[in-house]
Amino acid sequence: MSDADDKFPGGPLAVLEASGDPAVPFTAYLTGGTTAACPARTMTELAAWAIDDMGMGSSRLDRNGDDEDPLLVLTASATEFLGLPPEFDDTVNQRLPATHPVVKAIAKAGWLIPPHRGFGPWVRLYQKVDTGRRCTQFAILPWGALDTRLSWKGLDRFAPDQVADALGLYAARVIRPRGTAAVNGISLMEAVRPRSRAVKKADGTGYEKGEVPGSLRKAVDPAPPEAPEEHPVAQNRHPDDVMDEEALDWVRPFENITADEGALPYAVGVDVNTAFLAAANGLTLGLGAPEHVDRPAFDKRIPGCWQVDLSDVDFAAALTAKALRARKPEAREKLLRMAAVDFARLPNPFTTDGLPPDRPGWYTTQTLAYAVELGIDVRPTQGWLRLGETGPYLQPWYNRIRDAYIATMADLGVPENLPPAEFLEAMRRVPDGDPVLLAVLAAIKATVKSGLGKLRERPQGIDYTPGERWPALDRPLWRPDFRAADISGSRVNMNRKILNTAAIADRYPLAVATDCIVYGAVGTSPLDALAYTGDTHAPGTFQIGVNPGYVKHEGTQSMAWALDGLDRGVNIARHVKSGALPKAA
Repeated sequence: MSDADDKFPGGPLAVLEASGDPAVPFTAYLTGGTTAACPARTMTELAAWAIDDMGMGSSRLDRNGDDEDPLLVLTASATEFLGLPPEFDDTVNQRLPATHPVVKAIAKAGWLIPPHRGFGPWVRLYQKVDTGRRCTQFAILPWGALDTRLSWKGLDRFAPDQVADALGLYAARVIRPRGTAAVNGISLMEAVRPRSRAVKKADGTGYEKGEVPGSLRKAVDPAPPEAPEEHPVAQNRHPDDVMDEEALDWVRPFENITADEGALPYAVGVDVNTAFLAAANGLTLGLGAPEHVDRPAFDKRIPGCWQVDLSDVDFAAALTAKALRARKPEAREKLLRMAAVDFARLPNPFTTDGLPPDRPGWYTTQTLAYAVELGIDVRPTQGWLRLGETGPYLQPWYNRIRDAYIATMADLGVPENLPPAEFLEAMRRVPDGDPVLLAVLAAIKATVKSGLGKLRERPQGIDYTPGERWPALDRPLWRPDFRAADISGSRVNMNRKILNTAAIADRYPLAVATDCIVYGAVGTSPLDALAYTGDTHAPGTFQIGVNPGYVKHEGTQSMAWALDGLDRGVNIARHVKSGALPKAA
């Protein structure tokens, strides 16, 4: 397919390779599967060629946003032709010095490089103009512009036309690449939620910048419990005032594995599809700064972090008491089934290691809302609450990535709404699919994980002193509270389904690692491990399928293999796919 549109007939990007023809130095591989001869000889001539001759760019993703600049991707041969070094001598700063001939030639030609970014793997060249914008971005592949190990798997082995196809499809479905997976993830958040819009002036003489409801307009400091340890607000913080809302990493104590479980022949791992993306769907976030409140009444509608003592929770008693208060018989029956499970064989839902907390702690609204759901009396002693504007800030981000993920999986032969057995069979064929599509799929997944991670970007560089501010703090989208809310929501979603599976099917996990859960089973399929009757899953339990939040097969090993790992305290959920356990000490 062609990724060009009426506004930008040249498409969003081109991959450049040296042609060997002195008259036409470059061959440009475009996103529609076509090529173009490029007569430019320098970086500034290339920048102008992309804008003026090719009409390259990408249309905005939101009507209040900005169009995208052209992207030119330099292969090794193109990099060499332009007189750039084949790799960095300065591996720490990854910037070409201002004394380099190419940098000096750019300035002499009347183009500029953003001073705060310099000439790195993703350099921009721009010219000052009276109206609009005149800018081209370059991605230099031999300088490591694309992470071919994780974010763009296998792309280092692609021919130039395949690189153009992969980047073009990502640009069409997600966003035009402009940096690392983290940069792409955070940039997409802003592209679909612009900070400002054009509004008419009160006197009717023209337009000015106005606010966009639901967007982030300025940077705010986090609450002390939410901040990483280097942040100014975290200095002199008591260790008990650190919020630990991370993904679950839990191994069932070996003594809590029953004889019946140990006698099962298999350990089956299932993996939650894009778990952190699924948690962003409908997630209410506070858009402004937190306010400290003493002894607030818990309200699941208020985003923030709350200090609560959950160290002495009796889950069975809390669920039983809630069941007795339930008016509907079906609700009462469900709660009583949950109260009857063996909680010693389940991870604690309030901690990242799955062990019961041993003291008061700080928790997100998402974690405490689940505690209330379980019938626990939640009484905060204090809170850092966002009492101002709230909203589902990440919803358009979720929508865009979800659609990209589903479309790419469909292209790989895994459409929505397949029966479970057909889905599992289709997933077995995915690793042998089109390498271009597999690279795009890896990039989509990395956009989610790394984008959320950049919300809590920590200081970089050996010269940093803890307690000082660092540049990322000045971004409106430096929001560790957003990340904590998403990750805790994902962990809660998983714990809810784990509990329901135990209550309905009497099946308990052996281990959990982030988004992978391992169950004992009579067969090798997830259908043997989960709460399924035929093709139908029990309500509230794990569902097999392609959608975000559904599960797929991660791997199956023998129960003897699982018991060997569990007896040594190994989290087998990390190894169930490969089957390679760490060697015994």
